[in-house]
Amino acid sequence: MKRLALIVISLALTMTWAAAQDVAEKESRRDRLEREIAILEGQLKATAGQKAGAMTNLGLLQQKIATRRKLLARSERELRVLNDSLVATQRRINAIDARLDTMTFYYNRLVRNAYRNRDPRIWFMYLFSSSDLGQVSRRYSYMKGLSSSMNAQAVKIKESRAELEVQKAELAKTRAAAKKLRDERASELAKLQKEEKQSQTLITRLKKNQNTYQKQLNAKKRQVEALNKEIQKLISSSMSASRKSKNVDVKLSGEFSANKGRLPWPADGPVVEKFGRNPHPVYKKVTMPFNNGIGIAVSPGTDAKAVFDGVVTQVIVMPGYNKCVLVQHGEYFTFYCKLATVSVKPGQKITTGQSLGRIDTLSGETQLHFEIWKERSVQNPEVWLR
Repeated sequence: MKRLALIVISLALTMTWAAAQDVAEKESRRDRLEREIAILEGQLKATAGQKAGAMTNLGLLQQKIATRRKLLARSERELRVLNDSLVATQRRINAIDARLDTMTFYYNRLVRNAYRNRDPRIWFMYLFSSSDLGQVSRRYSYMKGLSSSMNAQAVKIKESRAELEVQKAELAKTRAAAKKLRDERASELAKLQKEEKQSQTLITRLKKNQNTYQKQLNAKKRQVEALNKEIQKLISSSMSASRKSKNVDVKLSGEFSANKGRLPWPADGPVVEKFGRNPHPVYKKVTMPFNNGIGIAVSPGTDAKAVFDGVVTQVIVMPGYNKCVLVQHGEYFTFYCKLATVSVKPGQKITTGQSLGRIDTLSGETQLHFEIWKERSVQNPEVWLR
């Protein structure tokens, strides 16, 4: 019996811990989405006064809309779970109520029988009228059992009432949580509709001024092409030097490769520029430059951090990207751009999570441009980051 009790307690504790973990994970994901929205809102405010900020604003606004939709989708899933919980809890309450009614009925009948026969003389007469000792024993056991049954039934009723109160408290708590979530969802939905309207207004404005924004895009293309050529040149130079000195760290390469999908993020924030060839948000026939990395929007004052152990091979300055740091991890390279300050130097060994420098704010945008390469082959960073 003790062993069974221990097993039940252990299962209850495990379920409680698992539920707490699930709640903590949901809250963590929700907090992250809300933090990303706050970062994007900050950047939208910072770029609002920029003369050439309409295209930037549109990109940030569309990313904010996408993030808010994720937040709404998560709220809807959580609301479904809460509603299911409400139904399940109400069913348990109904079942306990029905059980209590039945137990109370039988308890009352026992009490009435005991009351009718409350005179001790009746009990004595009942015992002494027995035909033999065996019948005396049986009648005494019945009388004693009747008293025990009443006591046991009273205990069960008390326990069921306590359980009922617990379930009612849980129901009230779940209802309050569901109401709060519905209110939050309604607020988020109103914000989403307002942002979608702003996005359409910006798109209309941009369509009227295509020539102006085409010139800005051409300038951006030239900056991207220059950066791509420079990074390829730097990586080729580093790989040639490593092979010449037979100094390629094979072990480090293997460790880096083994952590694919598990590398820490170089900065905390939403991805606002995706890897690869991305469609233009307004001009469908315009070809966007191929993005060799990703853009991560961050709060001002954020540091860029190394995603893995390695050696700093180059620190350069590029138009449109400010200061950049190239880190070698055997045959792999990571590239961090748009830094205001750099806290490392070429030849320096660094460790995972070490600060490489402070991310700069350029034209109101505080974003880290991040790339991963395997020798001369560019990689999608989001596939490598956890």
